[in-house]
Amino acid sequence: MGDADEVVRARDTALTPGQGPRLGFLFNHDELHQVAHTAPIIVELLRSGWPGEIVVVSSSLAQTEQVRRIIGIDDHRGLAFACCPPPRAAVWLDRLCGKALPIERLGALAAHRTLFESLDALVVPETTSAFLKTHLGVTGLKLIYLPHGAGDRAVGFRPVTRSFDLVLLSGEKVRDRMLAEGLIRPDGHAIVGYPKFDIAPAAPQPLFENDRPTVLYNPHFDPRLSSWYRMGREVIDWFAGQSDFNLIVAPHVMLHRRRLHLSVEHLRIGRVGDLTCRYAGLPHIHIDTGSQRSIDMSYTRLADIYLGDVSSQIYEFLTRPRPCIFLNSHAANWRDDPSYAQWHLGEVLDRASDLPSALARAVAAPDTHAEAQAEAMRRTFAIDERSASKRAAEAIARFLAR
Repeated sequence: MGDADEVVRARDTALTPGQGPRLGFLFNHDELHQVAHTAPIIVELLRSGWPGEIVVVSSSLAQTEQVRRIIGIDDHRGLAFACCPPPRAAVWLDRLCGKALPIERLGALAAHRTLFESLDALVVPETTSAFLKTHLGVTGLKLIYLPHGAGDRAVGFRPVTRSFDLVLLSGEKVRDRMLAEGLIRPDGHAIVGYPKFDIAPAAPQPLFENDRPTVLYNPHFDPRLSSWYRMGREVIDWFAGQSDFNLIVAPHVMLHRRRLHLSVEHLRIGRVGDLTCRYAGLPHIHIDTGSQRSIDMSYTRLADIYLGDVSSQIYEFLTRPRPCIFLNSHAANWRDDPSYAQWHLGEVLDRASDLPSALARAVAAPDTHAEAQAEAMRRTFAIDERSASKRAAEAIARFLAR
């Protein structure tokens, strides 16, 4: 499918041309972790009586089903679904390159250019979609960007952000940095909060049959910044041999989706490896390499202590203050670098061998960084009596009305 008239519709949802804006929501990724950041906005737009058509554009059936699961709406006038997979050549080339580059995502954009040209605006949770404007000449389409996360890594503050017509932000922290770096315009952004929080599950079921503190180890996949490649085995080995803590190993969902990871930002390659079999059967260790629970905030709600490096999930963990420990596996000079702002919210270790003493301090004094964590959360997420999804829907409507 590539043309606008090939959209698969939820019963008869076709609208008369000119009746209202044709707004797309794009989900074009290898995995499902980005869906929860923008899909809740669709519900609020439909509730508000959106005057046009909403087209959910996915590059896989799995993403389409994830959107359906989140929005809970299968038959609504004005809602349509389009599955726009990448061409076979892009899939083949992606596999040949070990999935180290976003070839499938770029291929899907190019293959279905006609559909994107038929839309008035497109809401996206990532920046690859800027390729539509920068390389495919789709200049009449308004691009609306809501970052899938509220972290501090430099990759979230790249010049490509300037390609978007409207940027929806979680709070003051990201807004202030993007303005200072000239990435957004005063009239081209809005602070809306964090829509993913609107659909967070109720308290998840416990994983362990004991009352030990539970540590969440949440390494990123970036070959240079992640602790996984240089410290991961040592960390899990230590937890395997002790009896004071439970451990949840839930890396960024992309870590185990590729054998090799290429960091375009840092020009590094990392080999992931497999540690799951070695620790299978240990009752105090739970390893999840990419289930639904690894993306729906189940683990960030269950854990008592966070152990990680640069993942933005730290801010999903800190919905209530708790101890955090960060692994500086790449000798970063981090103290005055805004890309490591989160490391001021816990203890930073340069060696995995320092982990036992750091955990002991976290248990003995869990509130050491609570004040700094609360202030960071206030600046990271704008809280309002209205949900973030509703505020985002209102910001989109205002922008398109202009």
